[in-house]
Amino acid sequence: MPRPTLLAVTMSADFLSGTAHVASNRPRAFAASESARGTPPQIRASTNMKIATFNINNVNRRLGNLLAWLAAAKPDVVCLQELKTEPAKFPAAAIAKAGYESSWVGQKTWNGVAILSRVGPPVVTRAALPGDPSDVQARYLEAAVNGMLIASIYLPNGNPQPGPKFDYKLKWLAQLRSHAKSLQQTNAPVVLAGDYNVAPSSQDIYPTTSWDNDALIQPRSRAGFAKLLKQGWLDSIRHLHPDEPMYSFWDYKRQRWPRDAGLRLDHLLLNPQAALLLSKAGVDREVRGLEGASDHAPVWIILKSTKPARG
Repeated sequence: MPRPTLLAVTMSADFLSGTAHVASNRPRAFAASESARGTPPQIRASTNMKIATFNINNVNRRLGNLLAWLAAAKPDVVCLQELKTEPAKFPAAAIAKAGYESSWVGQKTWNGVAILSRVGPPVVTRAALPGDPSDVQARYLEAAVNGMLIASIYLPNGNPQPGPKFDYKLKWLAQLRSHAKSLQQTNAPVVLAGDYNVAPSSQDIYPTTSWDNDALIQPRSRAGFAKLLKQGWLDSIRHLHPDEPMYSFWDYKRQRWPRDAGLRLDHLLLNPQAALLLSKAGVDREVRGLEGASDHAPVWIILKSTKPARG
């Protein structure tokens, strides 16, 4: 399997002629803090900046649904997962026509993550999760966008368990925690958004015993996610909706969507600087009910700032 190819794309004459522009790996948003040598900069987030995560479950097959949701919901930044397309077939032109610049890592048939933005180009800082150079699965993309650092994450499913796929899930989650810990030192707001393939508690799954052996709700999966939160990350959806299920995934089988037999697998985690800006959060459930829908619904937050927040 070839290693995923990074395409950090701006829609330009070069791209339209078949050449993609590859952004610098140096994060522009942090140049000021590096040059200040320890002096925290003031970070101002755009008022009412809407950030969403959406496991699209094949971006080309569901492109019409994606474009319709973008037009209706008008998110400023979107993290996509499960693109299920090789890099050259990512629909950047159609997404650009909708007003969004794109960066992505793709992989034929499986995985794949992207970041879309209508508030400035995503400046890619990482195209893979550090920790295992031999891992070629396209599951992590990180970019500076409009004064924030945003990651699109597709954590391994881990089934069947026990077994090598579950071991890989736990290892990948441990690597994410290690990298996330280093991101806590960042002076800018940070958002870790994506499909974590973990329902953190019994509140995050409909009443059932049919998933008891599934990797999504295993004690070790939940413990790994809880360890991540303990670093200082805020679970934005649960923070603002402590008493509601807030499901984001309904399996195609057994009439789970009509029965509202859902799980909460898609999360937007915020570092303290971003948490200070949190205003609203929700799930666009109705998108799951559309014809040809993904088995996930978009999850979103609004970050609002009325004055500079000092990092």
